[in-house]
Amino acid sequence: MSAAQEIPAPDPVLRRDRLDYTPTTRSVSLCRHRAARLVTRWGFPDLAADAALMTSELATNALLHGSLRGRLFRVEFTLTATVLRIAVSDPRGERLPVLRQAADDECYGRGLMVVAQLADDWGTEPRAVGKTVFAELALRPRADMPMGPRSIRASPSDTRTSGATRPR
Repeated sequence: MSAAQEIPAPDPVLRRDRLDYTPTTRSVSLCRHRAARLVTRWGFPDLAADAALMTSELATNALLHGSLRGRLFRVEFTLTATVLRIAVSDPRGERLPVLRQAADDECYGRGLMVVAQLADDWGTEPRAVGKTVFAELALRPRADMPMGPRSIRASPSDTRTSGATRPR
């Protein structure tokens, strides 16, 4: 078997939405509501609540641990035939997320644990400036899923950086 046969081709993108946010607490609420609306509109209302919660947790982490004055953070949703991917990018590449067990009396520290419990996969990817933290929800195949790429974009596209790190 050749190397080309061993690596499966990525699923074609059916839907994509990308929007940059200012690093404020209001932005977390905005991207959470946007997640629920998009996932419902894309035909997966049963995943809307989980997608909204994961988006909120990842955006909160970007705000608290990855923001810099004057720099935006990006939230991107990608739908393929098999996966809904939520990716949040911020400018602080040196501050990688770490799963930890929060003490009972701590107010913070549970967000990434929530994401890890809900997501079928999650991890980080380096960027030229900053990092992307992503979470993926596996989709059940549906006969009525529209085929073909369709992109909704609010900002210029960027390329995915190879070398993803996926914590286990």
